[in-house]
Amino acid sequence: MKTVNYKLIELFFLFVLIPISFTINYSPILKISIGVLGFVYVLYVLFKVEKIQFKIRKDIHWKDFWKTTFLKFLVIAIVTTLFVWFTDNDSFFNVVLHKPIKWLLILFFYAAFSVYPQELLYRTFYFKRYKNLFKNERLFIFINAILFSLAHLFFKNSIVIAITFIGGLLFAITYNKTKSTFLVSIEHALYGCWLFTVGMGSMLGFPT
Repeated sequence: MKTVNYKLIELFFLFVLIPISFTINYSPILKISIGVLGFVYVLYVLFKVEKIQFKIRKDIHWKDFWKTTFLKFLVIAIVTTLFVWFTDNDSFFNVVLHKPIKWLLILFFYAAFSVYPQELLYRTFYFKRYKNLFKNERLFIFINAILFSLAHLFFKNSIVIAITFIGGLLFAITYNKTKSTFLVSIEHALYGCWLFTVGMGSMLGFPT
């Protein structure tokens, strides 16, 4: 019982209190310090408490993964292309057409230093640490998507919240099915890089 209570407090602190605090106007250095300390704590728990071993599984069904991911990507690409074209035509493929080197660099750093840490926290850590607190798997996945969108609350943009909620659902479903941080990171990077490419980067905090 004490373990359950501790995990609930931990869940609230890491995934609710800290993200909400980032919407308040206080020292950026303090915000960065809180974020770094929180992530260090997560890594400690993953390695030392949960005994997670990071390795690429050998039984990955690559064909099924790429087929499913491509279909989802196709829908996302069509919807977001139409959205940018009709709402912000000046941004339509602007960075990739006019700043291709910058575009490539940002894609690399985003995939390596933003996507993977997010997936370690919101999928690997969350699923390993809190799954036994929920009896309903659908509720568990739904809460994960809510918390993932909450992490983007500091953008103070309802469209971003909606996009990240949908993304959170997709990533949670993928992780729940594959149990692979590597695969869900690929999917996350693919969708995120596309949003930046098509012209939604400024909305999502990408340098443009």
